[in-house]
Amino acid sequence: MSKQAPLLVVNDLGHMFSNRGQKVHVFEKCSFEIAPTQFVAVQGASGSGKTTLLLACGGMLAPSSGEIRFQGNDLFTLPSSRRTKIRAVSIGYLFQTLELVPYLDLTANVRIATGVSSSVANRWLDRLGLGDRCRSYPRELSHGQRQRVALARAIAHEPALVIADEPTGNLDSRNSELVFNVLKKYAQDGGSVLMATHEAQPAAFADFVIDIENLDLLKAKVR
Repeated sequence: MSKQAPLLVVNDLGHMFSNRGQKVHVFEKCSFEIAPTQFVAVQGASGSGKTTLLLACGGMLAPSSGEIRFQGNDLFTLPSSRRTKIRAVSIGYLFQTLELVPYLDLTANVRIATGVSSSVANRWLDRLGLGDRCRSYPRELSHGQRQRVALARAIAHEPALVIADEPTGNLDSRNSELVFNVLKKYAQDGGSVLMATHEAQPAAFADFVIDIENLDLLKAKVR
């Protein structure tokens, strides 16, 4: 059986910014691949560059150096309109800021970003423990519940790659495990997941862990 082509290839990626005339390197020479059905976790302390890496992999932030190939395409040599279409169809992104629409109920919040039917939206809300809140509005939920709505929105159209930035940051242990299990099953069923977290627990769910503060350890952490 031939080896499956990688879905995402990150090659010698680096990012930097200027601060009062000084160049600050967020990370350098980050390289890895994600194949279909893989669940990859990115770990590191706050401010270590996890969100920057995820935004670059999602085609939303051009890196300072290196290459990102998604489904065979070099993302940042494509026209912005083509990159936008790839993100809309093939990448689901969960932002830390959630970005829910306050005047829409939960079903509509999932549908507006994905174009899925109400029944599909509600099925994903149910999988994330919110099946009885489909007609509620974001203001009626806790922050942790809103976080799960945002994940349903990112995953409901079943993109090739789900990128989740700290999806359990405001969840208790029971709901954190629920989210991890949903993401793990999504990968097992054929999708791929790239998730940033500062917690240790995801190492038990991920196929491999990228320690963004020590990129030389990537190979040693592959299970």
